[in-house]
Amino acid sequence: MDDGEQTTARVLGVFAKQPQPGQVKTRLAAATSAAWAAEVARAFLLDTLGRLEQVAAERLVAFAPAEARSFFAPIVQGRFGLVAQAEGDLGQRMTDFLAPRLQASPTSVVLVGTDSPDLPIAFVEQAFEALVRTDLVLGPAMDGGYYLIGCTGRVPPIFENIAWGTPRVLEQTIAALQGSGHRLVLLPPWYDVDTWADWEMLRGIVQARRRAGLDPAMPNTEKLLQDSRAGVAASTNPAG
Repeated sequence: MDDGEQTTARVLGVFAKQPQPGQVKTRLAAATSAAWAAEVARAFLLDTLGRLEQVAAERLVAFAPAEARSFFAPIVQGRFGLVAQAEGDLGQRMTDFLAPRLQASPTSVVLVGTDSPDLPIAFVEQAFEALVRTDLVLGPAMDGGYYLIGCTGRVPPIFENIAWGTPRVLEQTIAALQGSGHRLVLLPPWYDVDTWADWEMLRGIVQARRRAGLDPAMPNTEKLLQDSRAGVAASTNPAG
């Protein structure tokens, strides 16, 4: 490395919500129960952190609500730092996380959630690698949103006037970039698990991996996929 060359710092953020019944996985809860959906959210959280602790970066969990630090501290066990999420909609909260970290230039920041318990680590690494040559990375989700955002330099102008939680999020985000001068790289598409149909899809994926002799590497989620309570609840409440 040349004497004048700076090493880019890497920050990996995980947006996570305390898995309280009625506050998480509400669409899945509509087909099962609030208590069981909260168990799923907790399993997703544990498996996501278990995967991402392999990533070489400053690793942070941005948690909500603000008083949930005591819940998250024994879970992260020093593997991740803890920061409380700001108030406001998702765009405001992501801006609050990204802005101070991007000021410490040169820094690449990648941010994910916990809705994809089997998100490939390779995608996270691809995002960091892409940020060496571009300003913004998005991982398109199959539901029309994105499962990952990465940026460097400055906060991109993509967090206002977005219909969060709708299938138009990615489309609106890309449209907001027009004329901004930001260079965008898209990662391979992946999926979030938010509904009963998503859950059944994940079950099929895990079964296929097992038949192929592969470890799905999400032990907490896999245990719940084998839990008959979910199927019973869904059969009596087929909403979602």
